[in-house]
Amino acid sequence: MSWLQAIVLGLVQGLTEFLPISSSGHIRIVSTLFFGNDAGASFTAVIQLGTELAVLIYFAKDIGNFIAAWFRGLFSKAARATDDYRMAWYVIIGSIPISVLGFLFKDEIRSSLRNLWITATMLIVFGLLLGLADQFAKHIRTRLELKDSIGMGLAQALALIPGVSRSGGTLTAGLFLGLDRASAARYSFLLALPAVFGAGIFSIPDVLERSEPNAASVPQMVVATIVSFVVGYATIAWLLRYVSKHSYSVFVWYRLLLGMVLMGLLSMGLINPT
Repeated sequence: MSWLQAIVLGLVQGLTEFLPISSSGHIRIVSTLFFGNDAGASFTAVIQLGTELAVLIYFAKDIGNFIAAWFRGLFSKAARATDDYRMAWYVIIGSIPISVLGFLFKDEIRSSLRNLWITATMLIVFGLLLGLADQFAKHIRTRLELKDSIGMGLAQALALIPGVSRSGGTLTAGLFLGLDRASAARYSFLLALPAVFGAGIFSIPDVLERSEPNAASVPQMVVATIVSFVVGYATIAWLLRYVSKHSYSVFVWYRLLLGMVLMGLLSMGLINPT
């Protein structure tokens, strides 16, 4: 991998991780279109540590409250009645599906599911679902419930397939369940932390061994992760402001257009799907 590719992909990761347009899909597409190779699932998982560190810092106060409330709740009935205690459990419960499925299907995630035909199809299908949820669901609730944790957790697991979008899947589920846009986005950010940190740490040995073709060096990986952190932090702040005043329609149309363009390029044989 070249230094230019590492920096560009770090930038792409930071820009797209929190938008409902699939960061893994974009890394796959950009890497293939502009650099002629697949950066690999391990590279993608590790540089996501940068964007999740951005979440950790941006929501540090909230996350600290959740952790403290969870530990207090082990011994205090009063603590178990607080919103912070419930939120801590909702993040844990919502992280289970992607953790289990990610472990069981890790080989497929790194190989067959990275086919660009699958990415293009998922961009379109889940773009349409996001559009339906955004336009027709009732966005009235701000307080999360157990059903939201389960539903959005299952949706997050689908994002193991490039093109689905982890944030897009969880936001779509949250909107269908009746959450308002800002509440669904906030929980989506927090829900990513355990699973993405776990996947990134789990993939570090593969990166160090450079077991994948076109593997990045350790310095390139570090720089790409730092770039994704800086850009990701700015993206969080922007997106939370944006969704408080706007719909997700711009992202829906973008997904549909990108999916169709990608299918066109694949049909003409201009890029290799694998």
